[in-house]
Amino acid sequence: MSPEPEPIEINAGPFQLAETSEEDTPKNRRNVRKIVLSGLLAVSLVGAATLGYVAWQVNTQRHTTLSTPPTIGTLQLDDSEDAAATADYLRSAISAEITMDKAVGAVYTGSDNRSVLFFGGTALLWAPDKELENAFTLLGDEEGSVTGVDDVDPGDLGGTMKCGTTNSEGTTLTVCGWADHGSLAVAMFLDRTEPEAATLLRQIRKATQTRD
Repeated sequence: MSPEPEPIEINAGPFQLAETSEEDTPKNRRNVRKIVLSGLLAVSLVGAATLGYVAWQVNTQRHTTLSTPPTIGTLQLDDSEDAAATADYLRSAISAEITMDKAVGAVYTGSDNRSVLFFGGTALLWAPDKELENAFTLLGDEEGSVTGVDDVDPGDLGGTMKCGTTNSEGTTLTVCGWADHGSLAVAMFLDRTEPEAATLLRQIRKATQTRD
């Protein structure tokens, strides 16, 4: 008769799935937690600072008025019937695309007889860059859209400013516009380069935009 097999002894004591590192101590775990919490706090502070800056921008830019003075440097306001009809059309077009508190439109003529079509309005704009893109899209027609759009210096009044080109009845026009949290305006320049148009729009902006 063969001897009965010895019973297998099961150790009822605790067992480990992995060896415990000598560094994995309550003290070190507390240190890791402090580092994580500090990192989260730093991220929160950066986020709060960003939100605070945006809120400051909105508050300082939202109360804005736009006007169309009779002269801007060497530019003279064209008050002819045709110019008034064009300005009214542009004013209505921008208002249809973007809800404005007040819209303006004007045609200016320089001493060199090169015209500038100017239109825009005031409103609380949460995404100025996007709204300016929408305004440029408005100018597109079957002849072509605004192309070659570049960011340019907006000047002391801040916000965003862009310039590009479009075609109208076979004529190339330079298009520049600005937008901030309180206003948006676009100007179309005949026979001017992008740098010339950007410089002139900054001058127009200083003359037409005021903040409370």
